[in-house]
Amino acid sequence: MTGERTQRRLVAILATDIVGYSRLVENDEAGTLAAIRSLRFNVIDPLLAKHNGRIVKLMGDGAIVEFGSVVDAATCAVARQYETAAAQAATPAERRIVFRMGINLGDVVVEGDDLLGDGVNVAARLEQLCDPGGVLLSGTVYDHLQGKLDLPLDFAGEQQVNNISRPVRAYRIRLNGSGRPWRLRLRQQRGRMRVPAAALVAAAVVGVVAWWMRPIEPPIAKASIAVLPFTNLGGDTATGRLADGISEDIITDLARFRGFEVIARNSSMA
Repeated sequence: MTGERTQRRLVAILATDIVGYSRLVENDEAGTLAAIRSLRFNVIDPLLAKHNGRIVKLMGDGAIVEFGSVVDAATCAVARQYETAAAQAATPAERRIVFRMGINLGDVVVEGDDLLGDGVNVAARLEQLCDPGGVLLSGTVYDHLQGKLDLPLDFAGEQQVNNISRPVRAYRIRLNGSGRPWRLRLRQQRGRMRVPAAALVAAAVVGVVAWWMRPIEPPIAKASIAVLPFTNLGGDTATGRLADGISEDIITDLARFRGFEVIARNSSMA
């Protein structure tokens, strides 16, 4: 048998895209593109150089980036979210560039400068499930990050993603604090706290009396809305991304109104 042997390698893949890109461009094309170029020059490229990242491909508002280490990939992603937000502190919220990011560790096929295979696809699907301004990791990345990242990692469930038959274990980097999840904190406090039984009884009695004497206010009804995913009747990938983008733009626009609650994208897509 003759033929070329397929070249493969194990890499950490970071997939990113811009939240509400179509809306931003429609409202102010020149300003949006200028803001993206500024972030690329001042934030993204320096961080990629610092953490040994290589841009594999650019896809409109998205990108696939290769790292030789999951630690480099996660550290770069976190720094990019922080520095992107800091660079736009004076920019009105509706004009800010906000990224979603997904990271996976996988064995990929190498074709020239391009990378192909499930390792890339899973990272792209995680990015689509990620909250705006967040970073979502696969289970394989989580396993390799234990003890190597200062920020806590919260389990986000097993996700069923498009075109991947098996569920993907996902974890969310908690960017807004370094504390442990509340369940773990409660478990630790139980071991330290020793409160006399009489004090507990007295506190319970006071609490019941206070609850009984509380003023009763009529409940305030607040409507909720969920934007369900659009069905891709065409079946092609480009149309599928357009359908996802439309759902995302509607969610982003509705979230501006404080008169009702908008269900998060991850929940409505599931």
